[in-house]
Amino acid sequence: MDVADFEQQESLDQAPAQNGANGAVSYAIDSEATDEADDTLAPAVDDGVRIGRVVSVAGGQVVALLNNAAMTDGKSLQIGTLVKMHTPSSTTFAIVTALSIPLPDQDAPHSEVRIAELELLGEATAEEDAHPTFGRGVSVSPGLGDDVFATTRQDLAVVYARPTASAVRIGTLHQDKAIPAYVIVDDLLGKHFAVLGTTGSGKSCAVSLILNSVLNQHHNGHVLLLDPHAEYVGALGDRAKVLDLSNLQLPFWLLNFEEIVEIMVGSRGEEAEAEISILKEAILSAKKAAAGEKEEDAPLTIDTPVPYTLMAVIQFIDKAAGQLDRPESAAPYLRLKNRIDALRADKRYEFMFPGLIVRDNMAAILSTLYSIPVRDKPVTIVDLSGVPSETMNVVVSVLSRMTFDFALLTDRAFPVLLVCEEAHRYAPQSEEAGFEPAKRALSRIAREGRKYGVSLCVVSQRPSELAAGILSQCNTIFAMRMSNQSDRDFVGGAMTESSLGLLDSLPSLRNAEAVVVGEGVPVPGRICLDRLPETQRPLSGTASFANAWHEDVESGEFLNQIVARWRRQG
Repeated sequence: MDVADFEQQESLDQAPAQNGANGAVSYAIDSEATDEADDTLAPAVDDGVRIGRVVSVAGGQVVALLNNAAMTDGKSLQIGTLVKMHTPSSTTFAIVTALSIPLPDQDAPHSEVRIAELELLGEATAEEDAHPTFGRGVSVSPGLGDDVFATTRQDLAVVYARPTASAVRIGTLHQDKAIPAYVIVDDLLGKHFAVLGTTGSGKSCAVSLILNSVLNQHHNGHVLLLDPHAEYVGALGDRAKVLDLSNLQLPFWLLNFEEIVEIMVGSRGEEAEAEISILKEAILSAKKAAAGEKEEDAPLTIDTPVPYTLMAVIQFIDKAAGQLDRPESAAPYLRLKNRIDALRADKRYEFMFPGLIVRDNMAAILSTLYSIPVRDKPVTIVDLSGVPSETMNVVVSVLSRMTFDFALLTDRAFPVLLVCEEAHRYAPQSEEAGFEPAKRALSRIAREGRKYGVSLCVVSQRPSELAAGILSQCNTIFAMRMSNQSDRDFVGGAMTESSLGLLDSLPSLRNAEAVVVGEGVPVPGRICLDRLPETQRPLSGTASFANAWHEDVESGEFLNQIVARWRRQG
């Protein structure tokens, strides 16, 4: 088939497709598609343009020898393009993962041998008088010498048809902008997902798009978003409530013993061991005193989240120190008491040490964190930008641990999505970086959360610094532009083998483009994410040095305001 015949055939192939809304294939593209779709639509088994033939088959990998004029929709074959091959019982689809010319010839380029490496994705079959349906996996592999064809728009509509399960649109295919790209809600959320990419590639916008798309169809969700830089405060609109240092409540008695040691002792060593022993006895005594006679038979441990007062802890420390025979032995008691007094006086810790009066408001805290009842605000954003850096580990640990325990005890009645922005900060791969309580809490969600209704969304610009055990449990990966080789290798270790060929395109992705693989998408591929309105974009843009450095600013009043805020510790 020459170019003129190809253009004529393409016009014939695409003409029936205009029966759908907006010129799309109605039975596959339209979200309201039904069995009443136009029967004149070309099925997936119709031949497109022959672009080559199979010369090697090894498992799921196929090598094709291309025609010298191999074209797809008037353009040269590209990485990520979908092609097809016919078998006796089905049409097999594969994705282009590599292109090469083994022996370049500068004088006669039209006679060069051109090779395409393909990864098999799945196959389309059709019963008599029925529309073809696509499924992952291949029952019959193509044979040597079989023809390789370019896919038509009808083919793409079948392969990327809206799933029958609950699904939401997030963008369009890179290969054909007329074909929408969907994610399957239950597979995306139920099996964890990750959004990865370098700074400025559009990660935060992608997260906002996914959340808004899902919540537009599922209004009564329960989303807890950990936001280290206050990026999402306006991105989710009226459906989100924001907790910052002014209204966040995580009272100290909610912390388990490991977390309270991190706050009140901090350092480790021989001196710290004495303080930890004293603190354990003091807290357990205070909890028993607060429980009273009514609950004396109930199981009460050092980690039981029951309210107790710091005054009872201090009184125990004073009493124990007063019973010592030698005054020099009182040093650990004094250090511990001074640390507690310093925390109570620090305004930055008011969300954790609110004052002398202790209330049992655990139910209200759970209601706020997990949006129960939802009341049109399914998202809770925890703004961590004002939390002291030395306490970030503990705050993330408490929220993650409570999320898992809440889901476990509610028996999946309220499935929760925990979104961890910049997850590499508090779940680092290196053990020397600290954050062990937070890492353990997140790792537990990654390993076991699916069974109890806890979903994890990991967002990171440095996946190679992220704990490997967490990323490996994410069954859907949105990989955006990524130029660092170690990051790409790390992501490759978490991808399925059939998707590894797509990794090579990561450095060349544009903003708002992603390679999406895993359980949450019908077929892995390269997609263009939908453009968000300005009101739904996170505040993650880079500061404009060119504008800020263009004019001078009077420093007096401006710096006075900064100093005042600094001293208010807010």
